[in-house]
Parts: sequence; C-alpha cells; structure tokens
Amino acid sequence: MIESDVFVQSLQDIGVNFFTGVPDSILGGIIAELMDRRLYTPAVREDEAVGMAAGAYMAGKMPAVLMQNSGLGTSLNALISLNVIYRQPCILIVSWRGQGGKDAPEHLVMGEVMPQFLDTMKIPHRTLTEKTAGDDFKWVAETFKKQQIPVALFITKGVVKGLHP
Repeated sequence: MIESDVFVQSLQDIGVNFFTGVPDSILGGIIAELMDRRLYTPAVREDEAVGMAAGAYMAGKMPAVLMQNSGLGTSLNALISLNVIYRQPCILIVSWRGQGGKDAPEHLVMGEVMPQFLDTMKIPHRTLTEKTAGDDFKWVAETFKKQQIPVALFITKGVVKGLHP
C-alpha cells in the first residue's frame, strides 16, 4: 500500500502544484494529506473542479483534479469542450469505484465502462499499482507535458492508504 504522503509527494515531484476535486472515500487519505499541506481547493462538482484546473493551468500551474469515476460523467462536457479542444491539460486522479463488479450498485455501471469511456473521449489513462508507481507517475508527467490534454490515473481501493484501514 502506498502511503498518502508518498503519493502526494510523488505528484509534487513531477510538478503538480494545484489540487482540486470532490471528496471520495478511496481518495480520502490523499485529500487529507493535501489539506494538511494546505494544497487542496475543494470543489462542489467535478465539472467545477475541471474548470478551476483549467484556470490554474492558464495561470502557469500544473493541476490535478481528484474525483470518483462517476464524476467523469458529470465533467464530460467541461473535459471535452474546454480541456481537450483548447489543449488545457490536467491530471485526473480518479477512484475506480465498481471495478470488477464489487461495490454499491450505483457504482457498477461506471466501474465496468470507465476505461472504454475514456478511450472514447481520447483521454489517456493508466491504473496505479504499488509495484509500478514510479513508472506510473513518470508516464503521467510525460503524457501531460507531451500531449497537452487531460490524462487519468485510476486509483483502486487499497492501493493508496485511505482514512480508514
């Protein structure tokens, strides 16, 4: 399991310096660490967070948006009509709820289709694992800088330490 402080530091080490998003239990430890470091700007909705990240990018920041995968549906219009079309990159840190058909019923559909959903939107994505974390962060940084579009890093339950064991 990756400690939340190590995860946050890894993002900072690749240049991420603006964090926003919507709370989620899988991302709770990461958000708590960001709040301890006074780096987190909470958003009410995922599309609002995407807009805030676009503004931060225009101000010279390297932004990350934290959200649950159901938030991808909420943020679809902002991601396509702002970020993709106008080359406004951001790193999407997305908790993969419903992966493998295990979770509350409301998470199962998005859990099943999330990779294909992002493929359809032409947003590159990768799933973080403890074993490949170094390469995963390197891939995120290189893809963000090279393609200048949103890039997603999926977080599955138990890979990054949460608030509760």
